[in-house]
Amino acid sequence: MNNQTSARWRKSSRSAEGECVEVADDLGGVVGVRDSKDIAGPVLLFAPTQWRSFVETIKADRLS
Repeated sequence: MNNQTSARWRKSSRSAEGECVEVADDLGGVVGVRDSKDIAGPVLLFAPTQWRSFVETIKADRLS
């Protein structure tokens, strides 16, 4: 089990005011994603390869 209480959460530089997601990639083999407005709420966990693929797809869609 990973320890989400000691995670270092960061917001996207592209997040809009009040509508942010936060990402933690120091959770021991998984990437956590949460809603910054509900930090005690659920956290989605992804394998690093899945998260990287998601981010690359989003970036590619912006360029097209």
